[in-house]
Amino acid sequence: MTNYISAKGLSKSYGDFLALDDVNVTINKGQIVGLIGANGAGKTTMINAILGLSSFDGELSVMGFDPYTQRNELMKEVCFISDVATLPKWIKVSEVIQFVEGVHPKFSREKALNLLAETTIPMNKKVGKLSKGMVVQLHLALIMAIDAKILVLDEPTLGLDIMYRKRFYEQLLEDYFDEEKTIIITTHQVDEIENILTDVIFIRDGRIMYDASMEETMGVWKILDPTPAKVDEARALSPYREMKSLGRISFIFKDKDHKTLSVYGDVRRLSLSDLFVTLMTGEKS
Repeated sequence: MTNYISAKGLSKSYGDFLALDDVNVTINKGQIVGLIGANGAGKTTMINAILGLSSFDGELSVMGFDPYTQRNELMKEVCFISDVATLPKWIKVSEVIQFVEGVHPKFSREKALNLLAETTIPMNKKVGKLSKGMVVQLHLALIMAIDAKILVLDEPTLGLDIMYRKRFYEQLLEDYFDEEKTIIITTHQVDEIENILTDVIFIRDGRIMYDASMEETMGVWKILDPTPAKVDEARALSPYREMKSLGRISFIFKDKDHKTLSVYGDVRRLSLSDLFVTLMTGEKS
């Protein structure tokens, strides 16, 4: 595999506050990585380091560049979408396209226009007059028209309704992603993205708490809904966590095979959000 991002001992302090604490991460070509954490966990700090927006301690290589000292070269290979609209409200859609075409050597005007043709965004309207959904669609069209190797999405669908969010990720996969690109996504809407992820990273208090492929994650973690008569027997198998909801008891297991657990009730895969809660809150039986 080709390493696109490699961090060793990556740390970042703001005064006495340690925002990143000895982070070791490798992200490869062709991965779609979910960077998941609560507010203040260190996600934005890590993204800012990757994008060259802040200095750092330790080692960090992005596409072979030091992102802080070689940011101009790096930005030819990296694109970024955040939850905050970064496009000026006074500029027209047609002018945005013209501007990006003039500043980015890998921008395809034709591709941007083709993508926008699938929307209802008027070319002569100012960004400030567009709806939140339209601004996101415009931003996505601009980004997807740039042949970048790494795309960083920081809460890209915040404030959008479920239809816009679903279409956003569908379009991302259909019109942008291929095996030569890598996507990093941070979001609180974890369950909406788990089906598109290849890998997941959980971060808490500036430290990486979990880093694995989705294939491994889905194979290792399971949830058992035991029949009432089998609850005590299932509990004797030492589940990682016990959950109660609406009078029903469920058990989360790690490294137990489906066949073994199915004797005691219904076995299903553990959702990414439930795994996050389990690992990040330390709720272990």
